[in-house]
Amino acid sequence: MELGFDIVDLPESDHPTEGEAAPDFTRPLVTDEHWEDASLSELAAEGPVLLVFHPMDGSFPATYVWNELRERAFEEHHDVQVVGLSISTPYEHMTLIDDREMDYGLFSDPQNGVAEAYDIVNDLDGMAGVSEPRPAVFLVDSELTVQYAWVAAEWPEFPDYEAVADAVASL
Repeated sequence: MELGFDIVDLPESDHPTEGEAAPDFTRPLVTDEHWEDASLSELAAEGPVLLVFHPMDGSFPATYVWNELRERAFEEHHDVQVVGLSISTPYEHMTLIDDREMDYGLFSDPQNGVAEAYDIVNDLDGMAGVSEPRPAVFLVDSELTVQYAWVAAEWPEFPDYEAVADAVASL
Protein backbone atom coordinates (compact mmCIF):
# COMPACT_ATOMS: atom_id res chain seq x y z
CA MET A 1 0.00 0.00 0.00
CA GLU A 2 1.36 3.42 -0.99
CA LEU A 3 1.10 5.84 1.93
CA GLY A 4 2.01 9.04 0.07
CA PHE A 5 4.73 9.82 2.60
CA ASP A 6 7.79 8.18 4.08
CA ILE A 7 7.91 6.61 7.52
CA VAL A 8 10.88 8.22 9.30
CA ASP A 9 12.71 6.70 12.25
CA LEU A 10 13.32 9.36 14.88
CA PRO A 11 16.52 9.50 16.97
CA GLU A 12 16.65 8.19 20.53
CA SER A 13 15.18 10.50 23.15
CA ASP A 14 16.07 11.10 26.78
CA HIS A 15 12.57 12.33 27.59
CA PRO A 16 11.10 12.25 31.11
CA THR A 17 9.69 8.84 32.03
CA GLU A 18 7.34 7.55 34.72
CA GLY A 19 8.42 8.68 38.17
CA GLU A 20 10.61 11.52 36.88
CA ALA A 21 9.90 15.23 37.06
CA ALA A 22 8.29 16.88 34.06
CA PRO A 23 10.00 20.16 33.14
CA ASP A 24 7.81 23.12 34.06
CA PHE A 25 7.28 25.88 31.53
CA THR A 26 5.23 29.02 30.90
CA ARG A 27 3.77 29.72 27.45
CA PRO A 28 0.60 31.29 26.03
CA LEU A 29 -2.32 28.92 26.66
CA VAL A 30 -4.95 29.37 23.96
CA THR A 31 -8.66 28.61 24.40
CA ASP A 32 -11.64 29.22 22.15
CA GLU A 33 -12.06 32.67 23.74
CA HIS A 34 -8.59 34.09 24.43
CA TRP A 35 -5.01 33.32 25.36
CA GLU A 36 -2.80 34.18 28.28
CA ASP A 37 0.45 32.98 29.76
CA ALA A 38 0.08 29.91 31.94
CA SER A 39 2.47 27.38 33.40
CA LEU A 40 2.23 23.62 33.54
CA SER A 41 2.64 23.79 37.32
CA GLU A 42 -0.37 26.15 37.60
CA LEU A 43 -2.53 23.69 35.68
CA ALA A 44 -1.21 20.70 37.62
CA ALA A 45 -2.00 22.43 40.93
CA GLU A 46 -5.67 22.08 39.91
CA GLY A 47 -5.34 18.34 39.19
CA PRO A 48 -3.63 15.90 36.83
CA VAL A 49 -2.72 17.15 33.36
CA LEU A 50 -2.53 15.14 30.14
CA LEU A 51 0.03 17.11 28.10
CA VAL A 52 -0.18 16.24 24.40
CA PHE A 53 2.64 17.38 22.11
CA HIS A 54 1.54 17.47 18.49
CA PRO A 55 2.81 18.60 15.09
CA MET A 56 1.88 22.01 13.76
CA ASP A 57 -1.80 22.81 13.38
CA GLY A 58 -3.32 21.83 10.07
CA SER A 59 -1.16 18.76 9.63
CA PHE A 60 -2.80 15.37 9.29
CA PRO A 61 -1.22 14.03 12.52
CA ALA A 62 -2.45 17.00 14.59
CA THR A 63 -5.96 16.66 13.21
CA TYR A 64 -6.00 12.90 13.81
CA VAL A 65 -4.71 13.18 17.40
CA TRP A 66 -7.28 15.81 18.37
CA ASN A 67 -10.14 13.96 16.70
CA GLU A 68 -9.23 10.82 18.66
CA LEU A 69 -8.91 12.69 21.96
CA ARG A 70 -12.18 14.54 21.42
CA GLU A 71 -14.03 11.28 20.68
CA ARG A 72 -12.62 9.66 23.82
CA ALA A 73 -13.57 12.66 26.01
CA PHE A 74 -10.99 12.00 28.74
CA GLU A 75 -12.02 15.10 30.70
CA GLU A 76 -15.65 14.02 30.80
CA HIS A 77 -14.85 10.55 32.16
CA HIS A 78 -11.88 11.33 34.42
CA ASP A 79 -10.57 14.14 36.60
CA VAL A 80 -7.82 15.21 34.20
CA GLN A 81 -7.19 18.38 32.22
CA VAL A 82 -6.12 17.76 28.62
CA VAL A 83 -3.89 20.40 27.01
CA GLY A 84 -1.86 20.40 23.82
CA LEU A 85 1.39 21.99 22.78
CA SER A 86 2.87 22.72 19.38
CA ILE A 87 4.90 25.33 17.52
CA SER A 88 1.76 26.89 16.07
CA THR A 89 0.91 30.48 16.93
CA PRO A 90 -2.03 31.48 19.13
CA TYR A 91 -3.94 32.55 15.99
CA GLU A 92 -3.43 29.14 14.38
CA HIS A 93 -4.45 27.44 17.63
CA MET A 94 -7.69 29.42 17.77
CA THR A 95 -8.47 28.28 14.22
CA LEU A 96 -7.76 24.62 15.10
CA ILE A 97 -9.88 24.86 18.24
CA ASP A 98 -12.74 26.37 16.26
CA ASP A 99 -12.45 23.98 13.27
CA ARG A 100 -12.21 20.85 15.47
CA GLU A 101 -14.79 22.13 18.00
CA MET A 102 -12.30 21.44 20.79
CA ASP A 103 -12.75 22.15 24.47
CA TYR A 104 -9.00 21.82 25.08
CA GLY A 105 -6.44 24.54 25.65
CA LEU A 106 -3.32 24.56 23.49
CA PHE A 107 0.07 25.96 24.49
CA SER A 108 1.83 27.96 21.78
CA ASP A 109 5.60 27.42 21.58
CA PRO A 110 6.83 28.71 18.18
CA GLN A 111 10.52 28.44 19.16
CA ASN A 112 10.02 24.79 20.25
CA GLY A 113 11.80 25.38 23.57
CA VAL A 114 9.47 23.12 25.56
CA ALA A 115 10.15 20.21 23.21
CA GLU A 116 13.86 20.88 23.72
CA ALA A 117 13.40 20.72 27.51
CA TYR A 118 11.55 17.40 27.11
CA ASP A 119 14.11 16.11 24.53
CA ILE A 120 11.44 15.45 21.91
CA VAL A 121 12.50 17.79 19.11
CA ASN A 122 11.74 16.69 15.55
CA ASP A 123 13.86 18.54 12.96
CA LEU A 124 11.73 18.83 9.84
CA ASP A 125 13.31 17.40 6.70
CA GLY A 126 13.91 19.96 4.00
CA MET A 127 13.21 22.91 6.31
CA ALA A 128 16.52 24.25 7.60
CA GLY A 129 16.21 25.63 11.11
CA VAL A 130 12.59 24.49 11.56
CA SER A 131 11.63 21.93 14.16
CA GLU A 132 8.51 20.87 16.00
CA PRO A 133 7.80 18.48 18.85
CA ARG A 134 7.49 14.85 17.93
CA PRO A 135 4.14 13.39 18.95
CA ALA A 136 4.21 12.67 22.69
CA VAL A 137 1.88 12.31 25.67
CA PHE A 138 2.79 12.96 29.30
CA LEU A 139 0.39 12.48 32.21
CA VAL A 140 1.61 14.56 35.15
CA ASP A 141 0.29 14.85 38.68
CA SER A 142 0.11 17.90 40.96
CA GLU A 143 3.81 17.57 41.82
CA LEU A 144 4.74 17.47 38.09
CA THR A 145 5.73 13.84 38.44
CA VAL A 146 5.26 11.91 35.22
CA GLN A 147 2.70 9.15 35.72
CA TYR A 148 2.66 8.04 32.08
CA ALA A 149 4.86 8.84 29.10
CA TRP A 150 4.69 7.96 25.44
CA VAL A 151 6.95 9.45 22.78
CA ALA A 152 6.88 8.64 19.07
CA ALA A 153 9.84 6.62 17.80
CA GLU A 154 8.95 7.22 14.15
CA TRP A 155 7.03 9.77 12.11
CA PRO A 156 4.13 9.54 11.81
CA GLU A 157 3.23 7.52 14.88
CA PHE A 158 0.29 7.85 17.25
CA PRO A 159 -0.17 6.94 20.90
CA ASP A 160 -2.03 3.85 22.03
CA TYR A 161 -5.17 5.66 23.14
CA GLU A 162 -6.31 2.69 25.23
CA ALA A 163 -3.02 2.80 27.17
CA VAL A 164 -3.50 6.55 27.69
CA ALA A 165 -7.06 5.92 28.92
CA ASP A 166 -5.82 3.21 31.29
CA ALA A 167 -3.16 5.55 32.70
CA VAL A 168 -5.69 8.33 33.23
CA ALA A 169 -8.16 5.90 34.85
CA SER A 170 -5.47 4.63 37.23
CA LEU A 171 -5.03 8.04 38.90
